[in-house]
Amino acid sequence: MFKTTKRIIDWCGPYKKRLYLGFVCAFFATWFGAAPTMVAAYTLGKAIESARTGSPFDTSLIVLSFAAIIVLVLLRFLFSYWRAKLQESIGYELAAEQRIKIGDILKRVSLGYFQENSAGDILSTVTTELSSLEYQGMRMINEVVNGYINVVAIILCLGFFSIPAALVALAGVLLSLLFLHGVSLQSEKNAPVNEKAVEDMSGATIEYVRGLPIVKSFGQEGASIASMKKAVNDSKNINIKIEKGFTPFNCLHLFSLKLASVGLVLVTAWMTLGGQMELPIMLMFCMFSFTIFGSVEAVNDSAHVLGVIDSAMDKLEEVEKAVYIDEGGSDIMLASHDIEFQHVSFGYEVSPQGREGALEHDKREVLHDVSFIIPQNTTTAIVGPSGSGKSTLCNLIARFYDVNSGEIKIGGRNVKDFTCDSLLRNISMVFQNVYLFHDTVKNNIRFGNPNATDEQIIEAAKKARCHDFIMSLPDGYDTMVGEGGSSLSGGEKQRISIARAILKDAPIVILDEATASIDPENEHLIQEAISTLTQGKTIITIAHRLATIQNADKILVVDGGGIAQQGTHKELMSQEGVYKRFIEIREKAEGWSIG
Repeated sequence: MFKTTKRIIDWCGPYKKRLYLGFVCAFFATWFGAAPTMVAAYTLGKAIESARTGSPFDTSLIVLSFAAIIVLVLLRFLFSYWRAKLQESIGYELAAEQRIKIGDILKRVSLGYFQENSAGDILSTVTTELSSLEYQGMRMINEVVNGYINVVAIILCLGFFSIPAALVALAGVLLSLLFLHGVSLQSEKNAPVNEKAVEDMSGATIEYVRGLPIVKSFGQEGASIASMKKAVNDSKNINIKIEKGFTPFNCLHLFSLKLASVGLVLVTAWMTLGGQMELPIMLMFCMFSFTIFGSVEAVNDSAHVLGVIDSAMDKLEEVEKAVYIDEGGSDIMLASHDIEFQHVSFGYEVSPQGREGALEHDKREVLHDVSFIIPQNTTTAIVGPSGSGKSTLCNLIARFYDVNSGEIKIGGRNVKDFTCDSLLRNISMVFQNVYLFHDTVKNNIRFGNPNATDEQIIEAAKKARCHDFIMSLPDGYDTMVGEGGSSLSGGEKQRISIARAILKDAPIVILDEATASIDPENEHLIQEAISTLTQGKTIITIAHRLATIQNADKILVVDGGGIAQQGTHKELMSQEGVYKRFIEIREKAEGWSIG
């Protein structure tokens, strides 16, 4: 519990000063909250003593007590206000910074990271885990820190009036601390289990939502929702089990403090009867005894939550320790943009273990000893059967993954010498499956160049042959696009992605089967857009269409994880091999028609 409290305080970093000032305010707020009871009890004791002995009672004491109580209540609320003002927003500010930091980290890791860590796991870290810190962290450590600062002060105060009373209070607090340790151990043990249940539930929900079109088309709602129902029920059962495990320790913690309160009443009453304590002091202790441990009683809730927070901080640290793919990279400006592969081999991780546990034989090798050169300002077509490694070549150029051996150079510099941003500044990519953000059409195009003006965006849209259909939308360029571009057709999304690439104006353009699934009606528009995009640039295109392949300056034929052939269309057609067979099949397919 105290270890987690220290971790949260360290996590606060530059906000520590506000946190400590908040602790001071909370301390005074607690004492000013308790003081009115003490003042009232003391005044009542004086009144009873006066009546018992027949001595005159100073009525001005009532007025003074009433005024003191009003002042003390006002001071309590004043210090409570300042504590909230200083501390409450720290969690929100830190969580916002942490989420942005995680976003930056995820942008700089290898795409292999997302194979080793599920979407549900990452989502849980950014939302559930951080939310526990955001909403509960500051409140929990305030309860723990001020709870025990207050109880120490109370015990010292009791010791001033009565050593036996102070010892009874100390014994109760130490006993409760022992049971709180049990709560903490339970929480630490259960937090990872609960966390896994939340991750499974997030992952199952994401999978169900993503697969809804398939679910509906095959009418398999029952089968598809089974894993989601199981994850939800598992989470419910785990949480019930956890609560049952906490109950005995919670009860014992509270029982030890109430026992100490009863002990205080008995000790002070015994001392008063023996003439060792004045009646007003005894009444003050009696009235105060059952609220004296209030700040410590609430710590049991903190002990529950701190275990969860500790686990959440472990997850955040794991994300922060993720290996940046561009660690040690520099911001490099290139004079030329030729691309060279030198004996490159690469395989995807297939091990269920994390990066540290993965072994060499856990990799499924996709490319083996690949070497070729793509000269600057030329067009290179990459062809080959499905699964041969065509898209992998493009992903390695953009350094979405790192090669296992060999080197990839752009402009004579190893891609590992660059930062991700400086490398990708030179590359525009147009994918077969276009993703558009849930934002306006204008902002989706502006993604290619955040500093672009509206005029530049419109010019890029015209070059991409999408200006006309954009203007027909309800709000033109300010029309909101559904998540993933769901409100647009495939051809429309593709042209917007090309406009985005035109606006970026990078010297290297990678087209990953950009026209593979486009209908004939849109194809000529997209081909025109691509022609505008690729003028005077180094072009790498994964293509199946004969027109694209035949006009390329160089063709790379990928087969079996290597470059089976390379050359121009004419050169390759003069050779027996994969390419010639591929073209013959394509010619038959494209020449086929309905009679």
